[in-house]
Amino acid sequence: MKKIILSTLLVGALAVGANAQDDFNKWSVEVNGGFNKPMAPMTPGYFSPTLNLGHADLGVRYMFNEKFGTKLDFGFGSFKNAADTPDFSTNYYRLNLQGVANIGRIMNWETFSQTFNLLGHFGGGMSQLTPQENQFADVKDKQYNMITGMTLQVKLSDRIALTGDVSNFVSGRQSVAFDGASDITPATDNGYYGMNSVWWTGTLGLTFYLGGNDTHADWYIRESKYATKDELATQIGEIKDMLKDSDGDGVPDYLDQEPNTPAGARVNSHGVTMDSDGDGLPDHLDKCPFVPGPASLEGCAPEDTDEVDYLAKSINDQYVNVYFAFDSSKPLGYSASSANYVANFMKRNPGVQVEIKGYADELGPENYNMKLSEKRAKSVYDLLISTGVDASRLSYKGYGEDTSVDKSSTDARQMARRVSFEIQ
Repeated sequence: MKKIILSTLLVGALAVGANAQDDFNKWSVEVNGGFNKPMAPMTPGYFSPTLNLGHADLGVRYMFNEKFGTKLDFGFGSFKNAADTPDFSTNYYRLNLQGVANIGRIMNWETFSQTFNLLGHFGGGMSQLTPQENQFADVKDKQYNMITGMTLQVKLSDRIALTGDVSNFVSGRQSVAFDGASDITPATDNGYYGMNSVWWTGTLGLTFYLGGNDTHADWYIRESKYATKDELATQIGEIKDMLKDSDGDGVPDYLDQEPNTPAGARVNSHGVTMDSDGDGLPDHLDKCPFVPGPASLEGCAPEDTDEVDYLAKSINDQYVNVYFAFDSSKPLGYSASSANYVANFMKRNPGVQVEIKGYADELGPENYNMKLSEKRAKSVYDLLISTGVDASRLSYKGYGEDTSVDKSSTDARQMARRVSFEIQ
């Protein structure tokens, strides 16, 4: 029983930590500016600088948890020509919806730094080019695009982070070169074509964290998710203290309503000494625990009293039961003595036969509980046989769920998980 309770309490403690309510901020606003670089298509002879200063973007991000989120961002800028090359100027803007992964938290960067972090982002959207010079000046060329990028973060405070981002864009259905000096011939006769242009941006910026909590998901460390070795040792020590059984009756102190039970006393699930026949003499001092009798006869009735009648009544009224833990067919230690009393009575009364009746609570599928109740009955059947009772005098059967108890009550469900006896 101690092992069962220890496991249950320990799993429960860890589960509470794992399901703790989020206490981090999820919203942020991102402002960035920096460089761009159109790669292709470019008209032969036209070139752009390796780092062309002329890009800015603004985004709003929401994190579902500390590892994954989404953001909507708007970017705009202008492509320019490199020195000593033909002039061009092309404005552009884009709007993208992206998924965000907090790579730093996924890779546990917090183990070596709580200042630096890394985000990855990927998504799609729409964009438009508008050349300001050359043959296709003022043409509004609309495309769709895919974006992928990485963002390095430096934490400045709980509200602000410095960011450096590199993003790559692959656009589809672009019909003019980035310089506006030539068009792009479609790859197919029907005029439909796929991804046919590439450009990238490199930016520096700031992220502003919103919300009433102390930290944002980007930097949140779920410290309560796993207990440290010291914390786990402390929790186990506390649970072991709870499970001490000072009086040795099989019921741990924190459940024991009678913490000073005499040695050898028969107790119920609350650790209270039992007086099965109600004669005022506890079972461990009563030589006839199922037959009421005076203390002068050590709890036994006069010789002309039929012991079978008293025992049959106490058993058939289910005062003598063997109890089980949840989803278990092994008798709980404190209640196994009930089987010994039945075995002793059967040995003293060789003409008596007993049916062993197994039950389960209402948690779980009905078919499963029927099989479990039969397993419980069989385990007590085997226990009685092991004490020397002839198998021909015993029968067992599973009766499934005991619906007579309140299934919302923990104590009531424990009473339902039992084996009862019936004198035949």
